[in-house]
Amino acid sequence: MEILGVLIQVVVTTILLSPALWIAGRLLVGKEKAKFTDALWIVFLGSLIGALGGALLDSLTGRLIGLIVMLIVWLALIKHFFDCGWLKAFVIAIVAVILFVVIIVILGIILAVIGIALIGSWF
Repeated sequence: MEILGVLIQVVVTTILLSPALWIAGRLLVGKEKAKFTDALWIVFLGSLIGALGGALLDSLTGRLIGLIVMLIVWLALIKHFFDCGWLKAFVIAIVAVILFVVIIVILGIILAVIGIALIGSWF
């Protein structure tokens, strides 16, 4: 495993996923419990543990068990930082994934329109 690749993965994941997790947290536990810095820490630690521990778990236990352990780690991080229960942490995770997909689709459309406009201006 290359350290630079892991660092890039952790940074990019943190930048892209933190806003969606923060919004989901604010919607479900309120602004007092869901701080943006907490969302950053959740995603940073979850990504780092996932990148380093996921490969180890997959090789030792198999992919399914590794995925289950990583899901529990992510939920535990959400539960801890957003001060909520396991079920609410699970709902926050689901809402964050939905928001993340919506954000990525919107960004993709915007970038595609900009790209088409730039290509069109060249001809």
